[in-house]
Amino acid sequence: MGQWNEVRTLETSRFDDRTAYAAVSHFRLDDYRPYIYRTHDGGATWAQITKGLPAGASVNVVREDPVRAGLLFAGTENGVYVSFDDGGRWMPLSLNLPHTSMRDLAIHGDDLVVATHGRSFWILDDITPLRQMAASIASSSSFLFKPETAYRFRHARYQQTPFPPEVPAGQNPPDGAIVDYYLSKPASGVVHLDIFDAHGAAVRRYSSTDNASLFLDEMNVPTYWIRQPLVLSGAAGMHRFVWDLRYQRPAAIHHTYSFSAVPHDTPAEPLGSIIVPGNYTIRLTVDGRSTSVRLTVVPDPRLTTSATGYADQFGLQQQIVALMDRSYAAWKAAKAAGSPRADDLESINDSLGGLMSAVDVGDCEPTVQQVQAVATLRAQLLKLLK
Repeated sequence: MGQWNEVRTLETSRFDDRTAYAAVSHFRLDDYRPYIYRTHDGGATWAQITKGLPAGASVNVVREDPVRAGLLFAGTENGVYVSFDDGGRWMPLSLNLPHTSMRDLAIHGDDLVVATHGRSFWILDDITPLRQMAASIASSSSFLFKPETAYRFRHARYQQTPFPPEVPAGQNPPDGAIVDYYLSKPASGVVHLDIFDAHGAAVRRYSSTDNASLFLDEMNVPTYWIRQPLVLSGAAGMHRFVWDLRYQRPAAIHHTYSFSAVPHDTPAEPLGSIIVPGNYTIRLTVDGRSTSVRLTVVPDPRLTTSATGYADQFGLQQQIVALMDRSYAAWKAAKAAGSPRADDLESINDSLGGLMSAVDVGDCEPTVQQVQAVATLRAQLLKLLK
């Protein structure tokens, strides 16, 4: 490899004891060309593998994916690159990364972590699609990637407002199941994403024609708190959608935003019932063609909540949702008829919404008081409906 070469990293393969990858830099010799070398014979011979890297992409680091053999990542002086064929060809993986020196890379679980020179740490959440990438996908009209295991995880419930927008802060990964899919061309009709439980019962349906509401008419918090709705896309290309592991929202007359807020990621409450951990099926339908994959949802590993506790919490939430839907329909009818009972129905719906948020405050079975409160509100609603 010549004199005065600086070997920045030497990455040994997890799949073959005789394979290794070397990132070599001539940066200190004013040579900014990329140099990556690969050996398959324990170092007896080395081949340069830089096809696809630009001339000024001096290489600082090369890493191999621990799950898929031949999936390599390189950090250069101007970006991050990926190779799906053991370094045979490289492609840019910059996305929204700053144009700066990438000094080191690490693969932690399903995430790619990037250390830059003076531009912070960056994390590419969930590289599962890269591990499943194949030439056959490009020739498919649509493709649904198998999602990685999702964790039933909650935002922190600290009772204080978030940092103001001018304060620098990191961004949390999305809370829910990440669903990636590919469309070779724009869909000619409506795209649907359906989720089913282990028994085949419908859990949630999303559509490319959804018109998600932000409830701006009730907003009493700064706009930078609010989570923008994510709408299923029918455009050509790669897409990422996040299911929040919840059923559809209950019909609420009023909505609130919690003070336990995360900037740009605070949803309106009450939310829908949160699912119990287990196995689910995700089905993508594009132009009449459906593809299904399996999704596993596991509990937060830090908790000791029993399966019965999760089931009881879900069951009570579903009772509240049914009562909210019923009270909302009755309230609309009473408002249209000018009935004085509309105010009482509105009060019950509001109380149920607050109770829904209270039951949803953590991963634990409901309290005796919460169960009693649901029974009391049910009795009040039935009395009004009579």
